[in-house]
Amino acid sequence: MTDFNEASDAQLVTSIGRYSEVALAEVYRRHGGAVYGLARRVLDDGAEAEDVTQEVFLRLWNAPDRFDPSRGSLRSYLLAQSHARAVDVIRSQNSRRARESSDAMKTARGDYDMQNEAWDLTLAHHVSEALATLPDDERRAIELAYFEGRTYVQVAEILNQPEGTVKSRIRNGMRRMRRVLLESGVTEVEGS
Repeated sequence: MTDFNEASDAQLVTSIGRYSEVALAEVYRRHGGAVYGLARRVLDDGAEAEDVTQEVFLRLWNAPDRFDPSRGSLRSYLLAQSHARAVDVIRSQNSRRARESSDAMKTARGDYDMQNEAWDLTLAHHVSEALATLPDDERRAIELAYFEGRTYVQVAEILNQPEGTVKSRIRNGMRRMRRVLLESGVTEVEGS
């Protein structure tokens, strides 16, 4: 096959399996913008989105047999790869930030005493119990927003729900948690 402009996506992937750089270039021409656009939306960072896009097409080059045309279009496959990789990047960044924050807190609190530690553990236990009382949709939205550091827009995309719905669920869930915490005797929470 010499005219890749007329080839189907499945034919291009077959050619990629035969190490055709021209076929890969054609797939990139057709779908690279969409893959980059999705990664950019999820990550909100052009350089990171470029890295994700490069990795998605490198994966296609290294393992073209992973694409199964009977399960959907090549565009859908590449977009799913882009989204999954972008989410992995966010998780990695959040994990790194959490480690750095934890290390900074340990360093800053050299004089951290037993009373503060007991209070923090008790408070964490009460918050965990309050969170467990919430309906699943409210609990999941709060976990994504507060414990994973996601924006409302990112939470809405992950849960595939309108942003307004996500905001309402978070607001209602936080109100329920506050009531449960007050009922369990937690009247003072740092920062409230």
